Parts: sequence; C-alpha cells; structure tokens
Amino acid sequence: MDEKLMKHIELLVERYPSLESAKDSIIEAYSLMEDSYSRGGKLLICGNGGSAADAEHIAGELMKGFKLPRKVDKAFADKLTAADPELGAVLAENLQGALPAIALDGHPALTTAYMNDCEPLLCFAQQVNGYGSENDVLLGISTSGNSKNVLYAATVAKAKGMRVIGLTGAKDSRLAALSDVCIKVPQTETYMIQELHLPVYHCLCLMLEDHFFG
Repeated sequence: MDEKLMKHIELLVERYPSLESAKDSIIEAYSLMEDSYSRGGKLLICGNGGSAADAEHIAGELMKGFKLPRKVDKAFADKLTAADPELGAVLAENLQGALPAIALDGHPALTTAYMNDCEPLLCFAQQVNGYGSENDVLLGISTSGNSKNVLYAATVAKAKGMRVIGLTGAKDSRLAALSDVCIKVPQTETYMIQELHLPVYHCLCLMLEDHFFG
C-alpha cells in the first residue's frame, strides 16, 4: 500500500494501540472500497441505533470534504458555468468532490411503508436490492455482528455480487461469516465497541479522501 495511506493506519494504531489486532482487516476493507470507487461503485451503509448514527456519519465524511477542499475540476466547472453563468459560477466555487455513500437508515417514508406493508426486518435488504449493483460495497455495522436486519442486507448484497465489509466487536458472528472482510475491534461491551468504531471509519474515510482527492 502507498506510504502516504499507510501513515493514516500508523497514526490510528499509535493513538489506539488496541486496534493493532484489526490493522490487516482495516487495510483489506480499504482496498475493497478503493476498488469499488475506482470502478464507479458506491458504498451502502447500515446499522441500528448508535451504528445507524455511525452510518450517517460515514456518509457525511465521504459525500463532502473531510480534511481536503476537493474543488471540482476545471472541465466540470466550465460545464457548470456553460449551463448557467450566474448559478454555475456559485456551484463551481462551492461544490466539492464526492464519494457516493448512502446510509440506509435515512429514508423514513420508504422504511415505514415497507415495515407496515411487508417484513420489518428486511428494510435494509430491500434498499440493497434497489440500490445495489455488482461494483458496490455494503458496510454492515453491528456491535454484536448478529443484527438480523444487517444480516439480511448482507445476504442480498452477496447475491447481487457486491462486496461486504463487516464492522463488529471482538466476538465471532454471523456477519463476520458473511463478510468478505470483517473488522473486529477488540471489545465486547457495546459502548466500548462503538468508541473504537469511530476512529476506524474515520481512518478509512481519510485514506479514501487522500487517494481520490489528495
């Protein structure tokens, strides 16, 4: 891996030494995400409770500038101003490069309709079925690794030829078994697992930003 990207991993482990055990899986997960974005794919993210908040957080870091400004390139800026000189000039100045990411908890009209009309535990799975394609990645976040709605989503993702990344606690789980890569942070208490999930996904977002916009 590029030395510049490895510095993010090294800083992560320096700040959170217990994550040394997850270092290889973080690198593998990054590689899957980089490959997906290089092929024009997107990231779908799902989780419950605090993990749903993490899904939204990740989408926010990827869909706009995190540490870098991500100015649009001149060719696109010219197209914006050609479409409308006044509005396009504002857009060209302020739009930022984005890595497409969708948090699957964030569609209340769709999910409540599906929960009412169909099977509540399949809300994430239905969205993976609708949004997902072969070049995409599903990131399933579950502190236990056994959240049924996340497992259903992972199953659909596998069937569609997507890659699946799990983000869990230390224990073996069904999500780990379904995942191409599972990042298991070395804690078993829910809130402690969540405390380590945040620096892990921040590291992944920083690496992706550096690669595509650095």
